[in-house]
Amino acid sequence: MSSFSLTNDSLLGILNIIKFLFSITILLVGILLSENAALTDCDRFFYKPLIWFRVFLLLVSLTGFIGACFYGHLPRMLWVYHVLMFLLIVAGIIFTIFAFAVTNKGGGRLLPGAGYKVYRLGDYSNWLQNRLNNNRDWNKIKTCLVESKVCSDLYSKYWDVSFNKFHQKPLNPIQTGCCKPPNECGFTYVNPARWVEENWQVYGENPDCKAWDNDQNILCYNCESCKAGVLDNIKHSWKKVQWFYVICQMLLIIMYAVGCFAFRNILIDES
Repeated sequence: MSSFSLTNDSLLGILNIIKFLFSITILLVGILLSENAALTDCDRFFYKPLIWFRVFLLLVSLTGFIGACFYGHLPRMLWVYHVLMFLLIVAGIIFTIFAFAVTNKGGGRLLPGAGYKVYRLGDYSNWLQNRLNNNRDWNKIKTCLVESKVCSDLYSKYWDVSFNKFHQKPLNPIQTGCCKPPNECGFTYVNPARWVEENWQVYGENPDCKAWDNDQNILCYNCESCKAGVLDNIKHSWKKVQWFYVICQMLLIIMYAVGCFAFRNILIDES
């Protein structure tokens, strides 16, 4: 009977070592994916929940590792670990479902003859819209966009091209929404950084038409199209990391189930 208990102790210890190493891998790979997924540094705060999830997983796995190694002296540690691990898995499932739900809506619309898409703020989920309609969060992003010179780099690259050629360039969502006025405003193109606003009274039903300014610190950073471009960037960034976390969640559930089986056998053996 004692050899069976030892087998379960060893299995539980090995599983928790694997979980601990696995949590470190999730932390490092997740950070790497988050870094590469975002187009700019300006939407990093949207990744904070993922970072906290990884850190909490690391701490919970460390608790299980300590509990398995010193079960005779710290039996409650292993109980705490299993409860926290269960709550973490439930929270991970809820967050994954939530992430898929809020990133399911939205996307660019193709324009005839254009090399880029246009983006509408109303096409995205209400939760994402509310995050950017919060002045505190949006001001942070807007300031970051100005300082990162997203539009300045675009202008330098296409400074001497004609409107037709510029219209066919593959602009990304932020460049489309923040660095140029919406097409329906009917502004006259001078160069990528300067548009004459003589026709906005005729074509400017879109409120973004009045928000546009040739000032390099203003441009269309106050436009809804700019917010939509940022949201599209966030949406695609999240989707790149979601499937990674789905796979990690499945592996955690399997290891947790095996660990619970081994822990149950230890309790039965001791009783």
